[in-house]
Amino acid sequence: MKALVYGLAIAGEATVKGLMQRGWTVEIADDNVGSDGPTRAKALGAKYIGRPDHAATATLLARFDLLAPSPGVPETHPVITTAIANGLAVRSEIDLAWEWEQTRPGGPRPMLAVTGTDGKTTTTLMATEMLREAGLRAIDAGNTDTPLIAAIDTDVDAFVVECTSFRLAWTTCFRPSAAVWLNLAEDHQDWHTSMASYRAAKARMWKFQTSSDTAIGFIDDDAVMAELAAAPARHRVFGLAVADYRLHGDQLVGPQGVIASSGAMRRALPHDITNALAAAALVLESGLADTAAIGRALARFEGPPHRLQFVAEHGGVRYFNDSKATTPHAVATALRAFDSLVLIAGGKNKGLDLTPLTGEPSRTKAVVALGAASGLVAGLFDGMCPVARVESMADAVRRATEFAAPGDVVLLSPGCASFDMYTGYPARGNDFVRCVHELIEEETR
Repeated sequence: MKALVYGLAIAGEATVKGLMQRGWTVEIADDNVGSDGPTRAKALGAKYIGRPDHAATATLLARFDLLAPSPGVPETHPVITTAIANGLAVRSEIDLAWEWEQTRPGGPRPMLAVTGTDGKTTTTLMATEMLREAGLRAIDAGNTDTPLIAAIDTDVDAFVVECTSFRLAWTTCFRPSAAVWLNLAEDHQDWHTSMASYRAAKARMWKFQTSSDTAIGFIDDDAVMAELAAAPARHRVFGLAVADYRLHGDQLVGPQGVIASSGAMRRALPHDITNALAAAALVLESGLADTAAIGRALARFEGPPHRLQFVAEHGGVRYFNDSKATTPHAVATALRAFDSLVLIAGGKNKGLDLTPLTGEPSRTKAVVALGAASGLVAGLFDGMCPVARVESMADAVRRATEFAAPGDVVLLSPGCASFDMYTGYPARGNDFVRCVHELIEEETR
């Protein structure tokens, strides 16, 4: 059997290794041909094609039994459209991993799954920590540092899979025993053909479940609830009120009763609480953890970096790094966390309507626009509040500080991707943190 792995980033390399370990002959193609591509492919023992002639895509694909695209290969790419038109199997790394796990000696291990436009990483990490507090060796996989296809070869007891639409789009059997959908908002319109395609990809997380599994949805999201109604699994809902998993006073409660106190959480903003409810529902409905383990996990959970991460306080102004907020929906959530803020926003727009950035005018004191979309961002806030356009993160931090007064927050929450200036949102967030500390050091000399 022959497979073409398209894209040689982290997930692509893990897919090559997984396929070859299971007897497949693998060739590698990649639009982003780097000087190290042939060397990496040789080390893997696979043939390296490099950038193929897209005009001859059909001829190329005719040699293979499977196309395994990396998450970065959009559904509009010629290799995808041609494969589908010609009936070639297209499968993602989480799909292959789930199938292989079913044949594991000793039986498959539990897989939980998380999807949504925003909050996936936090909820995935929360659920993983809950499982660990329950005494399980658990790993967060999928859209993390560890692709699921690599994670299944590790010595663990359970998986919590962060599922992007990129990975879900090409699933044919992926079936988590419990799966939560957090929300749906416009995103990744530079990858999908439409919002309908994006939504359909997300819905595949529940598609192959059965009545013995659990599908968990956010009660306040109409799109999620509409898809939940069609899910074949047992249904559960979470939300701040009137849901199976909800907040009652200061207590997180579920069908089993009190789960934990929100007062014990290190941070308990509204989205922190809904994320905690979602994670609790995952581990309780799957039977993998109890409320005691959940309480211990929530009491120590600090959240991932680059998501409303406190950086420093200087002159009465607090600085927060929310670089992971790459959609307007995520920014809107962050804005509601503060009473008065100076927003640093912009980057590479993913084909999204950025208007939701303006959704909290009473809280937004000023805006600093950065990156390729700075003109668009500045235009949205023109006449609403003071706006500055800058060319660098250092200038962004400096101008935001000039706008801020004691009691204000300077918030990096871009609403856009980072690839116009950085290798990814972590690099952007780290640069913000560095610039904040350098400014403070300069002003306190």
